[in-house]
Amino acid sequence: MLIRTIEKFLRQHDMAATKFGRLAAHDPRFVLDLRMGREPRAPTEQRIRGFMAGFEAARDAAPVQEIAHVG
Repeated sequence: MLIRTIEKFLRQHDMAATKFGRLAAHDPRFVLDLRMGREPRAPTEQRIRGFMAGFEAARDAAPVQEIAHVG
């Protein structure tokens, strides 16, 4: 189920449901509606799953910042 995957994603990234909805679906109520039983269409579900995968990939590819020692 999509909502379970989203809930796990939200916990892993410490992200608010409304922020996720805005970023992934351009709808701040998206996750709240899913919690209430909304069933997204297949293309919407694919877009949301793609957003989560892209978010993970971008996070993994982000360069690690080095701490510069000024002396």
